[in-house]
Amino acid sequence: MKQQKEGDKSSRTEKPRNIQFKVKQDQELMKFLIEQLPHKNRDNIKTMLKKKQVLVNGTAISQFNHLLKPGNTVELSRKPGPATSQLRGVVVVYEDKDLIVVNKNAGLLTIATDKEKRDTVYSMLSNYVKEQHKTNKIFIVHRLDRETSGLMMFAKSKEMQGLLQESWKQTIAERSYLAVIDGQLDPQQGTHTSYLFESKAFIVYSTQDPERGQQAITHYSTLKSNESYSLLKVNLETGRKNQIRVHLKDLEHPIVGDKKYGSTSNPLGRLGLHAWVLAFRHPITGKMFRFETSIPGSFLKLF
Repeated sequence: MKQQKEGDKSSRTEKPRNIQFKVKQDQELMKFLIEQLPHKNRDNIKTMLKKKQVLVNGTAISQFNHLLKPGNTVELSRKPGPATSQLRGVVVVYEDKDLIVVNKNAGLLTIATDKEKRDTVYSMLSNYVKEQHKTNKIFIVHRLDRETSGLMMFAKSKEMQGLLQESWKQTIAERSYLAVIDGQLDPQQGTHTSYLFESKAFIVYSTQDPERGQQAITHYSTLKSNESYSLLKVNLETGRKNQIRVHLKDLEHPIVGDKKYGSTSNPLGRLGLHAWVLAFRHPITGKMFRFETSIPGSFLKLF
């Protein structure tokens, strides 16, 4: 049997592997990359981020201020990621044959309504998957309000949609939101429970009467505050329509920009609500996934 000699062509043409780093402390992505890549300047690194060549735990990240956690894996891909320029206001953060996770901008509807037929996350993703194959489809699993930004998940088959919706409580490990509110909460953290019902005018109301609505449970804690505003981390135990918005109104500290539910301020020029973290167990593979977006810069500027 002929042995391969050192320097054979097959040896020389072996594909170079992507570079990987392990994160040891809380740190912003840009600072971490500058430390790990002293031969590259900020512009070089921004180009890599823009081209989706920086992956955190396997997911392409384009935000330079993405917060890394100890144990995260940062990988530098030698090839640019797939272009998604047709998705205006939507970034695909994860995709496999069963589901797709996206980060949407504020101002985008999840799906069209009778009154609103403009571009929606659903319509853009439908076009996106059909470009991969004409028979591909997208199925709604949950929704975000138009003025809420952040993470959403869609199914790529009717079967996966059913699996996700039927096992939602068992599948979802964490759904965390960021909310900017008027004033400061006292105490700064807690849990609010009520029963929510919707009027014919599409306004959601809160009551303590279990006969009148569906139970809604919201956990909250203060991350930052000043004289005018507070930044909250909010976790949902239940996922009712407008739940966070109504519960913060109940607490007399509505979300900024939320005129519908009592706010008289609008320092962000938008609703101060962002779907920050989405963690779940894949219904098919059983693998755990956790996606965390960067805190919107406009939120941080208030503090």
